[in-house]
Amino acid sequence: MYLKMPRGLKTIYNQELAAYRSYFTSNDLSRAWSQLERAHILGQPWAVEHTQVHWLMLKFGFKIMDWHEILGQLPRLLVGGVKSFVGTIPMGNTGGANVPPLRSMDIPQDLKLIMKPYLTGARRKL
Repeated sequence: MYLKMPRGLKTIYNQELAAYRSYFTSNDLSRAWSQLERAHILGQPWAVEHTQVHWLMLKFGFKIMDWHEILGQLPRLLVGGVKSFVGTIPMGNTGGANVPPLRSMDIPQDLKLIMKPYLTGARRKL
């Protein structure tokens, strides 16, 4: 069970969110979304961070007025953190409504290297 994101990984997660905010503010929405997906992959094993990214994805959906994204984020927002808490997440899932919520996905190599020291047990098998 992952309760608190380790400090080293939290720093990188926060960097991804800072990049998201920077791109979002400059209206580079494609890059902003990509940063949210990366933050989702990093934060997914931890309930608070997982829920935080889904909240940001929901807000992003409202910003671009994408009803598919908005409606897709609502159940993810309600259930994602719980699934993290009990350890039943699909590793690598990018979190958007454009992918099935239970589909595991390949994790980008740079994120695999970042995450590996912080994961244990079955989750260590990236």
